[in-house]
Amino acid sequence: MKRLIILAGVATGVAAPAQAQRVQVTPYIEASQVVASDLNGGDVLTYSTVGAGIDATMHSRRVEVQVSYRYEHRFDYQNKLNNDHTHSGLATVRATVAPGFSIEAGGIATRTRSDIRGDVQTSNVGNFSNSAQVFSGYIGPNLATHLGPMFVNGAYRFGYTKVEAPGQTGVDPSQPRLDYYDDSTVHVATASVGVKSGTVLPVGITASGSYTRENAGQLDQRFEGKWGRGDVVLPILRGLALAGGVGYEQIKITQRDALTVGGVPVLDGAGRFRTDPNSPRRIAYDLSGVFWDAGVIWKPSRRTFFEARVGRRYGSMSYTGSLSYQAGPGSGIQIGVYDTVQTFGQQLNGQLGSLPTALASTTDPFGNEFSGCIYGTTGAATGGCMTGIFASATTSAYRGRGVTGVAVMGRGGTKIGIGGGWAKRDFIAPTGGGTAFTTNGTSDTTIYGQLFASTDVGANGSLQGSVIGSYYDSDLPGNDGIYGWGANAAYTHRFGRLGATLSTGIFGFERDGESSASAQALLGLRYGF
Repeated sequence: MKRLIILAGVATGVAAPAQAQRVQVTPYIEASQVVASDLNGGDVLTYSTVGAGIDATMHSRRVEVQVSYRYEHRFDYQNKLNNDHTHSGLATVRATVAPGFSIEAGGIATRTRSDIRGDVQTSNVGNFSNSAQVFSGYIGPNLATHLGPMFVNGAYRFGYTKVEAPGQTGVDPSQPRLDYYDDSTVHVATASVGVKSGTVLPVGITASGSYTRENAGQLDQRFEGKWGRGDVVLPILRGLALAGGVGYEQIKITQRDALTVGGVPVLDGAGRFRTDPNSPRRIAYDLSGVFWDAGVIWKPSRRTFFEARVGRRYGSMSYTGSLSYQAGPGSGIQIGVYDTVQTFGQQLNGQLGSLPTALASTTDPFGNEFSGCIYGTTGAATGGCMTGIFASATTSAYRGRGVTGVAVMGRGGTKIGIGGGWAKRDFIAPTGGGTAFTTNGTSDTTIYGQLFASTDVGANGSLQGSVIGSYYDSDLPGNDGIYGWGANAAYTHRFGRLGATLSTGIFGFERDGESSASAQALLGLRYGF
């Protein structure tokens, strides 16, 4: 909560010089009654919740802000709840301070899976399994200006990520134990300078560079990466161009050993590995060398953009690309293909920075609003998906490759969002360290899809529904591959400042020899001030 309040304060301070055109701030309190029935022959769990939150938006010529935050406390009747509170929220800020100079900030509070092999928590109702509270945020300035015919761009980001320790994960205790993510700080600086094709030369030329430094709390981990590259764009037809680039990079990832007794890691009070203070700094990854890529850029209109590149990076072939199409003011699609060496904190901060400032309200009474796909309200900025990132909060760095896509459709009071993707992580860690197991050389895969729809019902009602599905697989010992699924529907009716919501859903997961399913219902009242 504190981090989201800080971001909201930054937005308010920056917004002061600008004349706000649209401002809406709605604090609220709410109370709900929840019933969850285990469909595998288990108990019926009943409890009450009391929550408080705020929804705020600001859109002016110079400032765009959207903040949504909710805190919930739970009161059980049968002493079966092992999690009595949750935080859920998202904040995005874009503020123009001066021509060509802006500040961006963002933050998220939600839940992440802890162990890729463990249970799938597709709903935040009842007791959480293999789930941990996560907070993450970033802030930094942007520069975009011109020096004669040359464009000059620069940006800096400071990011912070914190993950609380989980409870039970659902992994067999006889399997190798994985460390729990703690926190990290990351600094990223980027710069580019160049000329567009047809201004000075028939071709466009760009020189760019980047520096990344991350310090993680677990085992004194450090990530340092830097690269520089040159790119050329050659137009060949109207809206079509060939592109290519070559660069040089250095990436070094190090950490210390875990403290062990007889080869077994010593744990702290939260269940994380303790760092051996006498351990040398071990190298997990040390890469330096030339990389290159080439491809095509197609932009037949202002509404359509496509880029695809193939090259060699990180010691093997690499494929990247993007597609965006704006079908109308409220409808569009965005698809991205990525390949990068990074960490959980870096990837989460990066995805936060790519989210639009205008987001669709997908209030989920069962608490999955910000842990899956997040939808924008315009065809030009459709949103993004967090599912691949929250597959597990891994402490190891990894080479992440994947495809993610989001489509939105909106007309009048009806909105539809579709998201999905595929993500693979190849883990990078030292092979030594005193323990009998290392994640180095292992990998995991996530496949996911999500559908959301909402529509107005009369002047004061709204109906929402969502369907989610996911599959997680890993070559870590103790993994059999696991499917997660769920569906829910909710109707809300507003009586002035008071709103009543009735929601029902069914959620579960399946893996070899084991399945779990739960039917859930919620009746809630919300009062907005």
